[in-house]
Amino acid sequence: MRSAVHSPLLAIAIVVALLAGLPVASVGVNLFAGGTSATWSHLVDTVLPEYILNSLWLCLGVGAGVGVIGVTTAWLTAMHDFPGRRLFEWALVLPLAMPAYVMAYVYTDFLQYVGPLQTALRETFGWQRADYWFPDVRTLPGAMAMFACVLYPYVYLLARTAFLERASGMLEAARTLGMGPWRAFFAVSLPLARPAIVAGVALALMETLADYGTVAYFAVNTFTTGIYRAWFSLGDRVAAAQLAAMLLAFVLFLLTVERISRGQARYHNTTGRNRPQVGARLRGIAAAGAVLACLLPLLLGFLLPALLLLRMAFAEGDAQFGERFVVLARNSFMLAGTTAVLGVLIAVLLAYGARLSRTTLSATLNRLVGLGYAVPGAVIAVGVLIPVTRLDNWLAALWTQWFGYNPGLLLTGGIAALVYAYLVRFLAVALHTVESSLAKITTSMDDASRSLGHGQGATLRRVHVPMLRGSLFTAGLLVFVDVMKELPATLVMRPFNFDTLATQTFTLASDERLAEASTAALAIVAVGLLPLIALSRQVSRARK
Repeated sequence: MRSAVHSPLLAIAIVVALLAGLPVASVGVNLFAGGTSATWSHLVDTVLPEYILNSLWLCLGVGAGVGVIGVTTAWLTAMHDFPGRRLFEWALVLPLAMPAYVMAYVYTDFLQYVGPLQTALRETFGWQRADYWFPDVRTLPGAMAMFACVLYPYVYLLARTAFLERASGMLEAARTLGMGPWRAFFAVSLPLARPAIVAGVALALMETLADYGTVAYFAVNTFTTGIYRAWFSLGDRVAAAQLAAMLLAFVLFLLTVERISRGQARYHNTTGRNRPQVGARLRGIAAAGAVLACLLPLLLGFLLPALLLLRMAFAEGDAQFGERFVVLARNSFMLAGTTAVLGVLIAVLLAYGARLSRTTLSATLNRLVGLGYAVPGAVIAVGVLIPVTRLDNWLAALWTQWFGYNPGLLLTGGIAALVYAYLVRFLAVALHTVESSLAKITTSMDDASRSLGHGQGATLRRVHVPMLRGSLFTAGLLVFVDVMKELPATLVMRPFNFDTLATQTFTLASDERLAEASTAALAIVAVGLLPLIALSRQVSRARK
């Protein structure tokens, strides 16, 4: 009887898992189905080594950057007291609202030869072009810096939580053994926080590998730029699938490296004391150094880019602002809103089905669905377009046979296929949020509802949904913001003559029309601030 009751939800979970895995399966099938094309042989002989090396160097540089910045700021705000600490502990997450490709456009305008910084230097010191050297931001190291500035909050948030939860008791034990602050940090706190730090670095690296706008604008050849060129410039889906498979292998490597490197080690806190005690207040040079260490990432990753965008939008003007901007905003909000609503609904069904069945199968299916977030948007785009285009052509032929006219591409010709790709990519965000909140509701509430004669659907509608209202809103908001910022899949899959704020920002910036791109970029950043405000409040309360 129990299996019969839960079979509809289990069937939904199976279907969703199959649909979520279809893009990856499609990439794998086309990887081997087409053999070795002439395009692929050309790529191997010319640019593939560059793709691999640039991707590896990006991972190394960004990993080191986000690790150093994230761990340093997390340790300072979690375990020390200095002027401005309460402000920094929540403000340091704000760079997550700034997409890396927007950062790239802003800093290119700011640091180029005719930009405000070099112009001010020449006017102040009377220099000519040959009198000084200035670094070029549109390089591989420049791309590393852009990613590090906007992605370090992943490490900061996870490492800070680890320091807060695990540091105090162990540090007290270390002090009783005569360890100084630095030795205790490297011998006790850092090893305990290692899983959280590695998880944050892995998240940052997955975002780095999935990026297209930054590396394309900086002319840094990576797998994502190669996928886009193979698909659109060379028209070879097999080569695009082969590059997508290699990119996916990079991501899978990142997901497994922590488990392999950890071995049999365990990172439990056995003291029973989890609340940290704020260290002695830093004063003098130490306090100034702490303020500077926290201020620089916030300044470079959010404050300065936001101010530069505002300056371009208001001082130089934006010819795109007006009716065109309204159309772009409408398209972006329609895609993001549709995906957010569908994502939350599907997440509720999956999470509630797993709660009712409590079987390994349901939990496994949900984990499979959650893996989509680790797959880069370019891979998902290729994996969706190949089978969906074939389905579109079959439907069009069938429609023509039945009704006597060709309806065109029903799925890829509209936004349906694009929303599907978004759901595959971002459903994990909603699912994780709903599962975490649903787990906090005791099962006795379910028993009490059943004792009053309510079925499973009525219990969900009348008991769980009201209690989950805040979490459902948060889940929808997170998906909404992720879709607003998504660029690679949108560029590949958007219908003809259909632009969003993200694609318009990329197009205008690629044409060096940075001032005209500023309004759309500001809108993306403003929307991205909404969930970060709520997250910042939670970060601030975590200390209390």
